[in-house]
Amino acid sequence: MNKKLLSLLAAVVMLSAIVAGCAPVAGPAAPAEEAGEAAGETITLEFTQWWEPELPEGSFRALMDEFEAQNPGIKVELISGPYSTTREQVVAGAAAGTMSDVVGLDGAWVSDFVKQGSLASLTDLMSQAGYDDSQLAAQIQLNGATYMIPVVNFVYPVFVNLDLLAAAGVENPPATRSEFAAAAQQLTESGENVYGWVLPLSLEQPNGIQNDVMSWAWASGGSMMKDGLPDVTNDQVRSASEFIKGLWDAGVIAPGSFSMREQDKVEEFTNGRVGMMISSLAHINMLRERNPDLNFAITALPAEDGYDGKRGLPYASWGIGVSANSPHQAEAWKLVEYLMSAEVNSKLSSIANAFPGNVNSTPDFVQTDELFAAAFDVFQTGYLANEFVGLPVAENLMREFAEQFQLYLDGSQSLDDTLNAAQEAWMAHFE
Repeated sequence: MNKKLLSLLAAVVMLSAIVAGCAPVAGPAAPAEEAGEAAGETITLEFTQWWEPELPEGSFRALMDEFEAQNPGIKVELISGPYSTTREQVVAGAAAGTMSDVVGLDGAWVSDFVKQGSLASLTDLMSQAGYDDSQLAAQIQLNGATYMIPVVNFVYPVFVNLDLLAAAGVENPPATRSEFAAAAQQLTESGENVYGWVLPLSLEQPNGIQNDVMSWAWASGGSMMKDGLPDVTNDQVRSASEFIKGLWDAGVIAPGSFSMREQDKVEEFTNGRVGMMISSLAHINMLRERNPDLNFAITALPAEDGYDGKRGLPYASWGIGVSANSPHQAEAWKLVEYLMSAEVNSKLSSIANAFPGNVNSTPDFVQTDELFAAAFDVFQTGYLANEFVGLPVAENLMREFAEQFQLYLDGSQSLDDTLNAAQEAWMAHFE
């Protein structure tokens, strides 16, 4: 072999050794989840909500585990805390653009988040997924698009004290306004320190305007809005206001309304000092615990005499939305769709003691509890109605109406002045 060939072979061997020496040493394998994410195989969805702490321990995580089993490649990380903490976290995330992929929502937050561009249009996500939204009990919409879906609902029917009604000679819970007024009068006249109805109008906690005032308009198919703007001077709101004023002037409303809060209202009913109240279904078990001897029933809000349409039912919800900044919106929608499916929504509403967001779902407790069954019948035969959900500064709107409504009730101003002043105050928030 000549010298040139030997030199060439030696150079090749040396180069090979150098390349081998420069090759990186293999380190420990990356975790399977990280490797999957890098390869686009596993996606982790962050889900911020206050629901998990309010449910039986482990029950909500079990639903997430079931979702993950049905959707290989998607993991759900629950970020859970009390309502107030969750609200602060979600508000901060919305402002900073770091909102979780999926978020639990209160309807009062939606308007501000939409203005910030923080929430994705669920209308678009439903369309892209070919989803049939007719199964949803309600959708919270702004500017023609859905941004929140109520997952479970805590409705506000009428509670009636059956023993007080019987003692007053009232045979059946009232179904119309005239029957309600008559029953309230009989209850008030039947004994000392007993009144027909209780009306909380505290300015500190003004949700009485939502649950105890506007609910009378909604119960007869009425509205306080028109084309997305306030319309509190219409005949429906006027009629509801006049009806409440009639009860006030008749002296059948428990005293102390102007400073009374929701918890005070419930206390009055619990102790048998009022015969009827509008309140959350969530209070059924509390009433039973505080007064085991309390004999009460559930009924729909009375409607205007002659009205035969569906009755609006005030409610509060655990709502759900998807972040506009989420890189996994399609996967986030899968989680929303899973929670809104008939079977899963039945499970969730059962463990939450609430009513489902899917019209085809039935919670377990309606089969075993007469009161919940009666409330569920009210729920199924009516429709969810809470027009404050999704409005800007919803609590301020309630407070501004309450300020004027108090003046109307105590005779300081006319109904026209009351409604016109409230309309003007509300419109300032929509301009």
